[in-house]
Amino acid sequence: MASDQSKKPAVLIVGGLGFIGRHLALYIHENNLASEVRIVDKVLPQLAWLAPEFQEACSKDKFVQADASREQHFPRVFDRANGEQFDYVINCGGETRHSQPDDVYELRNYNLTVALAREVARRGIRSYVECSTAHVYKSASSPRKEDDKLQPWHKLAKWKMKASDEISKVPGLNYCLLRLPHVYGEYCSGFFAMGVCLARVHLEMEKDLELLYTGDVKMNTLYVKDAASALWKSAEWRATAPTDGSAPIAFNVVDHGNTRQQDIADALSTIFGLKCSFLGSLVSQFAKLNLDDVIDDMNEECLQVWAELMEQKKIDAQVRSALS
Repeated sequence: MASDQSKKPAVLIVGGLGFIGRHLALYIHENNLASEVRIVDKVLPQLAWLAPEFQEACSKDKFVQADASREQHFPRVFDRANGEQFDYVINCGGETRHSQPDDVYELRNYNLTVALAREVARRGIRSYVECSTAHVYKSASSPRKEDDKLQPWHKLAKWKMKASDEISKVPGLNYCLLRLPHVYGEYCSGFFAMGVCLARVHLEMEKDLELLYTGDVKMNTLYVKDAASALWKSAEWRATAPTDGSAPIAFNVVDHGNTRQQDIADALSTIFGLKCSFLGSLVSQFAKLNLDDVIDDMNEECLQVWAELMEQKKIDAQVRSALS
């Protein structure tokens, strides 16, 4: 049995305490897929709000606190006690919040991805998987394919695309990248969690929830456990795929729900008994031109109400900008 276990791959998960990273660690743990798992993150497990089901998968003996974008941290990120290299490196790290300045995305996304890719190639690791975004495609009425024209929607996607371009130039790097849509699921703290929080706040304020654009806008989605499974399957595939440049690099991963904004609005209306309406394209374009001011106004209106709701329910959690 011990020899069978040793034949399984050793896996390094960067950003392993984030939303997707912790679910990937749990997926590997529950399915007994790896001989060794190392979870690297800048945040300590005690501060990561880990739910009970993650305690064993993200246990202290698997965790290393480090900034994987910094070369001086590489020995404790990559070095193993047996002197061997990891078989798979999966990068789930980076800044995921929107409306951050360019230098934040450059540091936390671009620099991290490029530094990891170069070190993975230098060490001869056979599989590197990058968690990227599907928000890099030029908008169109038909579903986008991996080789379609790229035109990032926002700054985060711009830096993800720049990172992808740069690591494609790294010699000897065996990698692939997954372009993920809006990922949702248990303990999500991103796009959909924000929508739920805003709906609850507007219910408390007895106001309709107004959403940008129209109900027909596509909001492609992916369940987080499916994202974790896809990352693992990609790492397995990349480890044995051709290294002569003939293997594909980018993969779109999305569910078959064909989710639209109207579907999200209907769900919020059903749950909260709240009216959701859409501002339309013209007003939304104006809001986009003044996005920072719009976000500041919404945060000013919503954060105090949200804090009061948390206090009423005796929920002890940090309150941050709702639309950061």
